[in-house]
Amino acid sequence: MQQFTLSHTPAALATRFTTVVHTWVADGAAERAETARRKLLSAIAEREPATLNQVADAVGRGAPAVSRSVDALVRSGLVERQPDPNHRRRLALRLTSAGRDDLNRSPASNQMLRAKLERLAQSELRAVERAIEILERGL
Repeated sequence: MQQFTLSHTPAALATRFTTVVHTWVADGAAERAETARRKLLSAIAEREPATLNQVADAVGRGAPAVSRSVDALVRSGLVERQPDPNHRRRLALRLTSAGRDDLNRSPASNQMLRAKLERLAQSELRAVERAIEILERGL
C-alpha cells in the first residue's frame, strides 16, 4: 500500500486543487450565467430543430425554467422560434447566426485563464499539461 504524507493525501490534494481552480477560474454570477447560456445554445444546436422539452431534458432542467431562459435568448437575438411544420402546436427552436457566432466564440473564462497561463514558463506549462493529461485519464 502506498504511503502518503499528510499534504499528499488525495483529500488534501483535492482541497488544494479546488482552491487553485477557484482562484484561477472566475466563478461569479456572470460566469455561471455564461455557462448556462452556452449549455442551452449547445443543446439547441445539437437538436435543431429542437423542441423545448428536448432542450429541457438535455440540460436537466424543467420546461418552465428552460422556457424563460429561451425567451431571453430569443430577445437577445441568439435563438429563433418557428412553427413546427409537423406539429401545429409545437415550436421549433433554432440558433440564429448570432447564436452560432456566440457559441463558437471562446468563453470569457477561457480568455482569463489563457492570460494567466501565458505568464508561466515553458517548463511550468509542460507540467500543467502533464497534470491535465493525468486528470483526463482518470475521468
